[in-house]
Amino acid sequence: MKPASDTPDWVLAALEERRQRDLMRRTITLDSPQTPHTQIHSQQYTAFCSNDYLGLANHPKLIKAMSDTASVYGVGGGSSHLVCGHLSPHQALEEALADWLGYERVMLFSTGYMANLGVISALADKQRPVVQDKLNHASLIDGALLAQAPLRRYLHSNVASAQKLLAKSSSPGLLVTDGVFSMDGDIAPLAELSQLANQYGWMFMVDDAHGLGCLGESGRGCLSLEGMDAKRLPILVGTFGKAFGTAGAFVATSHDYAEYLTQFARPYVYTTSMSPAIAGATLASLQLIQSAEGQEKREKLARHIAYFRQRVHSLPVELMPSNTAIQPIVIGDSKAAMAISEHLRALGIWCTAIRPPTVPVGSARLRITLSAAHSEEDLVLLCDSLEKVLTVTSLNAT
Repeated sequence: MKPASDTPDWVLAALEERRQRDLMRRTITLDSPQTPHTQIHSQQYTAFCSNDYLGLANHPKLIKAMSDTASVYGVGGGSSHLVCGHLSPHQALEEALADWLGYERVMLFSTGYMANLGVISALADKQRPVVQDKLNHASLIDGALLAQAPLRRYLHSNVASAQKLLAKSSSPGLLVTDGVFSMDGDIAPLAELSQLANQYGWMFMVDDAHGLGCLGESGRGCLSLEGMDAKRLPILVGTFGKAFGTAGAFVATSHDYAEYLTQFARPYVYTTSMSPAIAGATLASLQLIQSAEGQEKREKLARHIAYFRQRVHSLPVELMPSNTAIQPIVIGDSKAAMAISEHLRALGIWCTAIRPPTVPVGSARLRITLSAAHSEEDLVLLCDSLEKVLTVTSLNAT
């Protein structure tokens, strides 16, 4: 007789439902550094699913900077920033970021998720509502839930829809959007949303996790693309785990907002600071992003994007309208997306299928991400493999 499980029935039922709908998530262990040529279970793959857009995660300058910083300041922060965990590498990174982006202050957070939770939960409450894009990252939505603030979501990148919600609100609050949308790759209409926030007296916040480093002049992201400054975009969140190639996040803002967040952003107040070694590596990454080498990497990435879109345009699939490193191919059905991902893996291409609830039901996709670290040969292999797999899949479907 099989022993009874100690796991509650509702947990087992939820897992079984995920299995039946082909929505189970699993962790994959890499046996190699975060590079385009990846080893997984002793097999070699060319990966097209990392957010390491500039190929800096394994860059020798970052590795050296991390080692050099650790040799002086150690590995652990030891405490929160407000107790004794704010070390010289943290301060140097904050000042360099503020100067680069043109803000009065920058505050470091351990992760992008925590930065968004901290800012929104501190600035919003039951009397200060949050209005967000329908496709915003989960951390932005969760920040509003943590604040117990009224939350309304406008149609994706639809300024008129956002205006209707702001106009209906009985009090001003916080207007929030991603800069580059992580699952679609398109860019929000930031200038128009900023004007809207100013018109109605709302605070305006942008999470540019996927834009900073690889878009705009000197890699300053959507802020640069839209010709905006700190006055028009008073609260900017960025992360280091994408184009920067390290880990952690920051909020760029004014002195007054920074002082307020220092008092009331609980994920900042009650969390140990990021590793000073990571801060040192991130400062080296910022310097590289600002350099001629960084510009060359952005130009190479742009060439990869253009080539990829030109090749995939003729295939029998829906390629989403994106000019960023995120190039999603919508498949629709989750099971079909998983099957195509497996076919690509058999050809040496690692590209994870993204399924609900990460994306809307019926829009499962291959979220292909390109990197400056990819070679031209890598791109040719990817496109040839996609052509082979997608053409066969389309013929079988008919």
